[in-house]
Amino acid sequence: MRIEELYECFLQCKTVATDTRKIDSNSLFFALKGDNFDANEFAQEALKKGAAFAVIDNKKFFTDEDKMILVPNSLKALQDLANYHRQELGLPIIALTGSNGKTTTKELINTVLSKKYNTKATVGNLNNHIGVPLTLLSFDENTDIGIVEMGANHQKEIELLCRIAQPDYGYITNFGKAHLEGFGGVEGVIKGKSELYQYLEEHNKTVFVNLDDPIQKEKTASINQNSFSQTEKADVTIDAVTANPMVKISFNNTQVNSHLIGIYNANNINAAITIGKYFNVSDLDIKDAIEHYIPSNNRSQLTEKNDNRIILDAYNANPSSMAAAIANFIQLEDSGKIAILGDMFELGNESIEEHQKVIGLLINHPEIETHFVGKDFFANKTTHMHFHFHETFDNLSESFKNNKPKNKMILIKGSRGMALERTLDLL
Repeated sequence: MRIEELYECFLQCKTVATDTRKIDSNSLFFALKGDNFDANEFAQEALKKGAAFAVIDNKKFFTDEDKMILVPNSLKALQDLANYHRQELGLPIIALTGSNGKTTTKELINTVLSKKYNTKATVGNLNNHIGVPLTLLSFDENTDIGIVEMGANHQKEIELLCRIAQPDYGYITNFGKAHLEGFGGVEGVIKGKSELYQYLEEHNKTVFVNLDDPIQKEKTASINQNSFSQTEKADVTIDAVTANPMVKISFNNTQVNSHLIGIYNANNINAAITIGKYFNVSDLDIKDAIEHYIPSNNRSQLTEKNDNRIILDAYNANPSSMAAAIANFIQLEDSGKIAILGDMFELGNESIEEHQKVIGLLINHPEIETHFVGKDFFANKTTHMHFHFHETFDNLSESFKNNKPKNKMILIKGSRGMALERTLDLL
């Protein structure tokens, strides 16, 4: 089937689905394959649940000529359809990637731009080779600006996502120690993420740049850019930044009092300010949007339980974000601080060493009672009065049974697989 014909089918549908458990009536279902499943087997079920059409790539399951669309590859058909739809709409698209802070930055940009425009952005973290097409297909003729988050854990992934989304603007939050196993080290991370810069330069598009980040500054020197900085001449000058614990930022005689925890969130806010100003959102509207943004999904949330103030940052972790969270926690002026830190995943051969480095950040801070949770932290077990090592979450749970903290400032951070938000139940 030609892409134009598939597009006509798409236009007859209300939604696009890849999971039979989430089928809406009059949806377009794509049967995708994974390592342990083949959704072609469920195409008929999707139709019974209300899908208008089912796109499949296995002749064996082609049982309905009217409602089934047979293609060589369902995933590529999804990606090609998304790209075709993106071109048909012709709306401006902002793409963003980076090692840390992608989702928070995306939400902030969306919040700011929605003050003036009808915007749509990636839902949650649907930011991969399937999620980006689904995001693009959610845009419609009423969408003024699309905001697309792009995630990657290996080379050439951002390049692929750029070919699909064809962004007009881009921003990279930072280059850190994330997905080292897939990228092959920090240099691999920089190379992989910079595929966004390469696309923007090749197509004469615009990049948003934090000039205080030397890597961003170097990599974007030859690209059309709009910038922000605290120290250099830029399109947007950030006058002051504080975080104790909430981030406060001053720009252009305007102070923004955010609900975001940690100095590491400052540049996420600065990027949203810069992009808002580029698209002519007023300073007061930018301030109002950011001040009304409340973080969720275990991302830098400040909560309270049993008279404890808790910084819950348990959505994800890597060496860079862990170091930033610890540095921020150290500078907080609270007394009685406890850090509960979980293993960081996807670090490959560098995992033990990187966990050792994190432990080293807290050795000279006996004022912080620190609990390290997970096998890689436990493998680096060392003896210090303020350190406690727990090989499993159950071990941590056992240690808290008869020793519940009270009136403390507590940092909880770890990779998603550690599910450290469970710690709230222990408190």
